[in-house]
Amino acid sequence: MSPLIKYLAKDRYPVRVMCRFFGVLKSGYYDFVKRIDNLDRHAYLAVLVAKCQERCKKTYSCRQIWLKKKKNISINIKTVLRVMNKYGLLSEIRRRCKYRKMGDELHRYENVLNRDFYADRPNFKWVTDISYILTGEGTLYLSVIRDLYDNSIIAYKIGNEQTAHLLLNTIEAAMETEKITTELQLHSDQGLQYTSHAYFNLTREYGITPSMSRRGNCYDNAMAENFFGILKSECIYRNRPKTFSTARQIIDEYIHFYNHERIQLKSKLTSCEKRCQFA
Repeated sequence: MSPLIKYLAKDRYPVRVMCRFFGVLKSGYYDFVKRIDNLDRHAYLAVLVAKCQERCKKTYSCRQIWLKKKKNISINIKTVLRVMNKYGLLSEIRRRCKYRKMGDELHRYENVLNRDFYADRPNFKWVTDISYILTGEGTLYLSVIRDLYDNSIIAYKIGNEQTAHLLLNTIEAAMETEKITTELQLHSDQGLQYTSHAYFNLTREYGITPSMSRRGNCYDNAMAENFFGILKSECIYRNRPKTFSTARQIIDEYIHFYNHERIQLKSKLTSCEKRCQFA
């Protein structure tokens, strides 16, 4: 007879008698009872999490789920994460890669930018990042470089994979477009592409000073994240591209609009107009 059947028979016979009959210890029985109660509780929690993820289209992290549910049930955030892992309820939103050691391939840089997002001239402070673009055919990855002087997008590349080559191609495109005559800072997060040896070599070749966000401080690269927020709210989410080609087209059109026509509230000018004024 399975332990579960023994558990279900507890209301018909005394626990002491049942344990003696089946030759088990009372302590072992009660330990099993605790596990059954936890399983039941986890199954119930999984249903609640599934409903929550359905409403938010699977965008909530375990912390967001925990904050939402802790008002009604007493639950530990680690339990929420275990349940989400077990039942396949994790968020589908890309989370930034955690910092991992990669032997000789690893390069770390000081936070030279240090959240000083003001630049008094073009091509002095650039920020870069890679974000995902969801389409009906799958995920595209958009790598951008943004100039903090006028918030313009200096260069961008779109790829089917999030690799170091995508980043390197973006930097090369930016250097071909712009004439760099003074010191240039390029700030990034701690993504694997930015700690790679290839990135280290390319920045040295172009005389670029790399700057890197501190671990776990998303605000250090807020200006790169800010552009992706604008792009997705004003372009991607409104069009919901079904194909790769459609996504590439609307991104091309939007970035051209963003650089040449979209008014920046702070300067009351377009990025292109502000850049031309400096020249």
